[in-house]
Amino acid sequence: MKIAFIVQRYGTEILGGSEYHCRLIAERLAPKHQVEVLTTCAQDYITWANEYPEGTDRVRGVTVRRFTNAQTRDIHAFNQYSEWIFNNAHSHNDEMEWLRQQGPWCPALLEYLERNHPQYDVLIFFTYLYAPTALGVRIAPHKSLLVPTAHDEPAIHLEIYKELFSQPAGIAYNTDVERRFLTTHFSMRALEEETVGCGVELPQAQQYPRDQPDGSPAAEEVNDDSPTFRPHLAHRGTTFRRRHRLHGPIALYGGRIDPGKGCEELVEYFSAYVNAGGDASLALMGVKLMPLPEEPFIRFAGRLSDQERTQALEAATVVVVPSPYESLSLLALEAFAVGTPILANARSEVLVDHCRKSNAGLYYADRDEFDQCLRLLVADGRLRASMGANGRDYVRQNYRWDVILGKYERMFTSLKKR
Repeated sequence: MKIAFIVQRYGTEILGGSEYHCRLIAERLAPKHQVEVLTTCAQDYITWANEYPEGTDRVRGVTVRRFTNAQTRDIHAFNQYSEWIFNNAHSHNDEMEWLRQQGPWCPALLEYLERNHPQYDVLIFFTYLYAPTALGVRIAPHKSLLVPTAHDEPAIHLEIYKELFSQPAGIAYNTDVERRFLTTHFSMRALEEETVGCGVELPQAQQYPRDQPDGSPAAEEVNDDSPTFRPHLAHRGTTFRRRHRLHGPIALYGGRIDPGKGCEELVEYFSAYVNAGGDASLALMGVKLMPLPEEPFIRFAGRLSDQERTQALEAATVVVVPSPYESLSLLALEAFAVGTPILANARSEVLVDHCRKSNAGLYYADRDEFDQCLRLLVADGRLRASMGANGRDYVRQNYRWDVILGKYERMFTSLKKR
C-alpha cells in the first residue's frame, strides 16, 4: 500500500509528543509499505518558523515531503485570543481564525493533499489539534485514519473539532481512557475503531536484575577475566551517571521541558523535597523551553540519542511523568520497558490507568503526595524491583511492536475494502 502520514512537524530532532509517535509508526511500516510523510518545514512548535528546507527528504528510510508555512505564530497574541475564545460566545469564523493563529498554517501542504490524495491508499493524520489535520481530514475522509492523541482541554470543545471527529473512516485511539473520553463527548462515526497505541522496544537481554533485594544496584554478569572488563561500568546506568556526574538516587524526566508538560510544578515539588531532606537528583533530558534554577540537585542532560536515552532510563531510580495531559505517554512506557518505575501526575487519567493496570508506578495529586511517593521509591529497593518487573510484563503484554503493527494492518485492510 501507499500510505501518507500527515503531521505538523517531523524529524529526528523532534522528541516526544505526537510527532515522535508518528515517526516511530512510519519507520516501522516503511519496510512493508510505500510510506511518505507530509509535513511542514517547522521544527519549533512555538513559532512554526520554517527551519527545514522545503522539498523532499529521506529520514531513516522514510520519504518526507516538507511544505513552507505561510506565517509564524505570535504566541502572546495567540494566548490572548485563546483566552477570549474559550470564555466567550463566538462564531465559526472566530474558530477558524483561532486555528489559523495557532498554526502551523500551511496552505501548500493542504493544496498538495487536495491534488495528490488519489495516489495514496490510506491517509494517517496524527493529532487532532492542528490545522493540517482539522482541515486535511475533510479532503478524503473515506480513506483517512485519525490518531487523535486527545485529552480533555479547552480547545477540544470548540465546534470545529466536533466536525473533525465525525469525519474520518478510521480512528486509532491511544488508550481505552482516550477512547471513552472521545466517544462520550463526540459523535464518532468512524467505520473502523481500534485502541492501538504505540509499540515500545524491550531490551533484548538485560544481564543484570533491576536491583538487589537490599535496594542496591546489581552488577552485570560479566567475565572479569575478559580484557575488556571495566569494573567502573559494571552497574546498570553507569555510563549516563558518569557522563553527567550523577551520584545517588536519580529522578528522571524526558521530553519537552515546558510548563505545559508539568515541568514548572515538577521543579517546585522536587525543590521542596530536597529542602525537606530528600536525597536525590533531578535529571531532565530533552529540549529546554523554560529556565531551570541553578541548583546542585538539578541537572539538564539536553537532547540525547536513542541509545543515551535508554541509558538514562536505566540509570534512573524513578522516572517522573509530570504532565497533566496525556493520551498515551511514551515516556512512561519506555520507563516500564527497561524496568524503571514511574511517579506520575494523578491529574492525568491515562497515567493513573497505566499505573493501576501495570502495578509499576505511583501517582501524586499534590506536593505532599509527590514527596511521600518519591521517598518511598528511593528508599525501597525491593519495591522498585517488583514494580520494574511488573512494568516490563505490562509492555510485553500490551505494547509489543508486532501487536501494534498488526492492528494497523487490519485497519488498513478494512479501509481498503470499503
